[in-house]
Amino acid sequence: MFKRLLLPVFMLIATHAGAQTFGGNPPSIKWQQVNTPTARVIFSQGMDSVALRVAQTIARMNRMIQPTIGFKQRQVNIVLQNQTTISNAYVGLAPFRSEFYLTAGQNNFDVGSLPWPEQLAIHEFRHVQQYNNFNVGLSRGVSIIFGEGGQALANALSVPDWFFEGDAVYNETLVSKQGRGRLPFFFNGYRGLWAAGKDYSFMKLRNGSYLDYTPNHYPLGYMMVAYGREKYGNAFWKAVTDDAAAFSPFFYPLQGAIKKHAGVNYPEFRNAALTHFKTAFKADAKDDRPNAKNQHFIADQEYPAYVNDSTLIYLKNTYNHIPQFIIKTGSGERTIAVQGITTDNYFSYNNGKVIYAGYRPDLRWGYRNYNELIVLNINTGKEHRITRKTKYFSPAFSADGKRIAVVQVAANGKSELHVLSEDGKLLSIVPNNAGLFYTYPKFYGDDKLLSAVRNFTGEMSLALIDIKTGAAKYLLPFSFEPIAFPQLQGDVVYFSKTSGLNDGLFAFDISTNKLFEVKGIPPNAIGYYQPAISQSKLAWTSFTALGYRLSEVNRADVQLTDANNAQAFSALPDMNISTLRKDSAANILASVQPDSLPVTKYSKLHGLFNFHSIFPSLDDPNYSLQLVGNNVLNTFQSQLTFNYNRDEGYKQIGYDAAYGAFFPYLIAGADYAFDRRGFYKGNSIYYNETSIHGGLQLPFNLSASKHSTALSVSSSLYYSANNFQQPFRAMFKDSHYTYLSSTISFSNQGQQARQNINPHFAQSISVNYKSSISSVSATQLLTTGTFYFPGLSANHSFVVGGAYQHKGENRGIGYSNDFPFSHGYTAESLDNMNKLAASYHFPIAYPDAGFGNLLYLMRLRGNFFYDQTHATAANFFTDGSSLKANFRTAGAALFFDTKWFNQASISFGVRYSYLLDRDIFGGSGRNRFELVLPVAIF
Repeated sequence: MFKRLLLPVFMLIATHAGAQTFGGNPPSIKWQQVNTPTARVIFSQGMDSVALRVAQTIARMNRMIQPTIGFKQRQVNIVLQNQTTISNAYVGLAPFRSEFYLTAGQNNFDVGSLPWPEQLAIHEFRHVQQYNNFNVGLSRGVSIIFGEGGQALANALSVPDWFFEGDAVYNETLVSKQGRGRLPFFFNGYRGLWAAGKDYSFMKLRNGSYLDYTPNHYPLGYMMVAYGREKYGNAFWKAVTDDAAAFSPFFYPLQGAIKKHAGVNYPEFRNAALTHFKTAFKADAKDDRPNAKNQHFIADQEYPAYVNDSTLIYLKNTYNHIPQFIIKTGSGERTIAVQGITTDNYFSYNNGKVIYAGYRPDLRWGYRNYNELIVLNINTGKEHRITRKTKYFSPAFSADGKRIAVVQVAANGKSELHVLSEDGKLLSIVPNNAGLFYTYPKFYGDDKLLSAVRNFTGEMSLALIDIKTGAAKYLLPFSFEPIAFPQLQGDVVYFSKTSGLNDGLFAFDISTNKLFEVKGIPPNAIGYYQPAISQSKLAWTSFTALGYRLSEVNRADVQLTDANNAQAFSALPDMNISTLRKDSAANILASVQPDSLPVTKYSKLHGLFNFHSIFPSLDDPNYSLQLVGNNVLNTFQSQLTFNYNRDEGYKQIGYDAAYGAFFPYLIAGADYAFDRRGFYKGNSIYYNETSIHGGLQLPFNLSASKHSTALSVSSSLYYSANNFQQPFRAMFKDSHYTYLSSTISFSNQGQQARQNINPHFAQSISVNYKSSISSVSATQLLTTGTFYFPGLSANHSFVVGGAYQHKGENRGIGYSNDFPFSHGYTAESLDNMNKLAASYHFPIAYPDAGFGNLLYLMRLRGNFFYDQTHATAANFFTDGSSLKANFRTAGAALFFDTKWFNQASISFGVRYSYLLDRDIFGGSGRNRFELVLPVAIF
């Protein structure tokens, strides 16, 4: 038989609603604000200069770039988060707000070298303008019904994510002298595909693959947006997106709008856009490996370092295994150890030791995290942590291994160079009077450090820094061409630098002050990164469609060719997009003035009840509509809910709220449920229930090294009143009671590679105990656990689960049913239940195919399972006899990992259960089929 199904009305997750961290900042933070008509910038004390610069940049830029997207304006709240080591930002709806994570990354090629707060402002504020102007037509209608979450959904259905990000990257490129649209590194993904002759379908480029490398939607979006503005004018995308967001036409709105305003169909437009940029990079060398066109992704080989002339150590990352440190001698590879969780893959090597910065979150506060130094012994494979609660980046040993140079990025945004002992003790802090941002420091002798540095405008140079005084000697003229990965060999520093349409390998002789371009290496590779030098060898990595590729040459074959400043330093290329120069908003970042703006206090209680969206939710057995609110600081969450529970058939209305600004969450709520169901002597009885609750929750993040670990302890006091329905009022008296519900939840998992269905090792355990404390006597204990193990192959997974529920003899309270009953059976909550379950998960195929830009199938996977529930219940039947029964089932499931509308990841499946015992609570027959929809609507 088929179970009755409730299918989702909307099967899409809104892609631009940022993932907020609830209660992520400690209460000690004092918040202030710079309040302008366009943006309220909210920040902690001491960050005034950064907040003012963000506000000034937005104010200067806003009106200059409105004509290309629209003039609608709604003030956005921007929260500056300075406690984190993560470099990121977002603008989201539901609620409408933005967060800037203010710690800049070390890789200057990745997003460029502009001052990080300004880079975030010129990129993220474009998203603000997009959302302000995309609330039109049908999108506006959906937002009226569902609020901001409705607009997020409608915008994601009508305007693809590639436009959101491509338009923002175009903006950052337009208003500055840099921007990712001028950086060859930004296009490496597509350059790699073109060089290998890979001609993927557009749906594959949009949705990705578990087998092959595909670039993300940022470069695709930039190429489409830049070509559109170059070919059809600066107002082109304003007209296109206004129609698309209004769903004009209703089907394929953006494609239809492009055809309307460009006069060509969508495939012709996108092919022309990609051809424009492919032509710009026509000099790239073709991938010379046999069958490169048809070969799947192999591995990323990154940050090579020489152990000796014949042996390299590097980091290897494949799709079916988490990153590993590898030693390579000749063609042989040996795994040393798995790398821990990091914010980037950088590491340094010296004399048998690897050092890298390992990511570690704060125990409680989600916006506070650390980079702590980890030292790995390559001979034993053992590692140990030498610093705690630090924000360190890019560590490097001195030549004798006794000292460590490292970049510290303080909470106030200031970049510092720290010198540590080999056991992590701070020896000195290098003065930074010039306000430089340091990247990739290296020791030069005993008293100097070499670093690639950014100045206050975002230009870069190489600098020798005196450890005692901080005095800087700049080896190169400052330029917007990014520089990274310096490596010293005697007095010569090798480094990567953007030069024209590629990132090349250069060398600078400190003793003679001469700059050289490195020749005698294979020409026209896609970038030359992360150089490593030994006495007789030179190694580096280049990008390919099969992964970052490690290359080596003999130093005897290397030529250092003089490179004068005129040849080596020039303006960054615009990839033949002339509109970047012609627009009136070109390089307006340079004209931002330090205007005086008032700084005032921001109240933590501002806008607590900020209801913004109605969310439908499918979380079987519960189906609900939720009116949801969050304040800007995300310390207060509240929701009004209507819920239907499929197991018991009851309806419920309620209000729940949580306050997360203190160390424990404060939780409270009230609910009224209609048609709650219980069993008495084999028959169903019905009653209505009123419930009020309040309690505390203590969330702990115990993650460290190679594992993500969480512990949650909570306890809530519930008051409930039951009113029995007719005809049961004659049999039972109305009752009220108070009970305590306490829960301990623990989860732990190792890292997970891209193709892994589950982590190789993981555990999830929960214990809930409910006990009455007045009126009636009743208890219920429920424990659940799931344990993950490796299967017979790298991407297989063996999962064992169990559950146990026990109710006290006096059952005066009908507690809710949360027991994970055997698949296929009608679930009931009985006195004593225990369950054992086992399942084996495996991939079946990776189709990488779809249709109509609607549905794309990335992977088929299956599992076999066996469930066994044993249950007993006293005085269960009408004659007073007890129930004792088994509920065993075996079966299989087929799951589809898909992308919908080229951007929303949704996994669903079909499960077949064969019932080995009779389903005594409902249904007939032994064969059960279920459609499994583990999705959120929004």
